[in-house]
Amino acid sequence: MKFVALVKSIRARSTLHEVTNPLQVRFFQHDFVPRDPKAKPIKYKYPAFYDPYGPRPPPSDKTIQLAECIAALTPEERRQIGPTLQYKLMLPKLKPISTEGMDLGLQGAPAAGATKVEEKKEKTAFDVKLEKFDAAAKIKVIKQVRAFTNLGLKEAKDLVEKVPVVLKQGLTKEEANDEIEKIKAAGGVAVME
Repeated sequence: MKFVALVKSIRARSTLHEVTNPLQVRFFQHDFVPRDPKAKPIKYKYPAFYDPYGPRPPPSDKTIQLAECIAALTPEERRQIGPTLQYKLMLPKLKPISTEGMDLGLQGAPAAGATKVEEKKEKTAFDVKLEKFDAAAKIKVIKQVRAFTNLGLKEAKDLVEKVPVVLKQGLTKEEANDEIEKIKAAGGVAVME
């Protein structure tokens, strides 16, 4: 008896026409019309390729003549079209995009059978690293590090005791060599990286 009452209450709720709650679930849609099983499926005409801008008009005769003239040019003359148009239309010069640090996959790989010639760029910024020092010359090294890095006495002492440690970064080659010589004279061993 309880089961029959439950089924009747579900049927009564499923035929409600007004929405009483945003989370209401309709078990039976009374306005649903089943599809005719004998009906043929609707065929739509799809374009050969998708064009997001819609159909375009055919090119004008002037455009076709221009394309034919460009096609008749030699490769060297075709290469000059871009810069010439850029100058005539007063377009801004394009800046090259740096790909440093990006993983480009196989795009930067050499062709099969070709030997890889790696171009080494000359380094312009150097770091000075304190490798070790004489225990007897520790005070002299601390004074030199303090003068070199503009640190206080305690900070310079802590820095020297953390050997090996980078003292300064981004120096020119001459500045780095000069500081290495001064540290060597004080009794320490410094290297340039």
